[in-house]
Amino acid sequence: MELVDVYKLLHQAAMGPEHAVESPAGARMRLESEAAQLGEGFDDPVADVISPDGRLARIHLRPYLAAGHPLDALASAFVQTAQSYVGSPDKLAKFCNCLGDLAAAGGIPFKREDVERYFGSIAERAFPIVHHSHAYREAYRPAYRVVALEHLPAGVAEQR
Repeated sequence: MELVDVYKLLHQAAMGPEHAVESPAGARMRLESEAAQLGEGFDDPVADVISPDGRLARIHLRPYLAAGHPLDALASAFVQTAQSYVGSPDKLAKFCNCLGDLAAAGGIPFKREDVERYFGSIAERAFPIVHHSHAYREAYRPAYRVVALEHLPAGVAEQR
């Protein structure tokens, strides 16, 4: 995991998936296409909670589908989340501002000055949307959707 991957996680936790859904039909088609091409990947839990309030989670496609959950339910939850979750740029800025202290305390494997430099440049660029690093994509082959757990069928969120 590189700093860009940490930032992506914080961005998703604060802003939700709104940027990823231009249209419900397009989001559904991209999900179906991705699910059809999954292949092998990292052994993720079905639901990986990413927001401090416990509302948002990355739902990992491989274990979600392996558990027999319907793709249509995930597509609907993803679109509902994108349409209803109110992102907070202020919350994102607060998340990012905490990382220098976390690095200094040894809570993340990065140097404080590297963290402050990276997140300072992110703030200067008004907290843009980013993609996972090449190293992260190669190591984990991420395949997930960020959803509000309340939009998923009962039982899915408990499969961590």
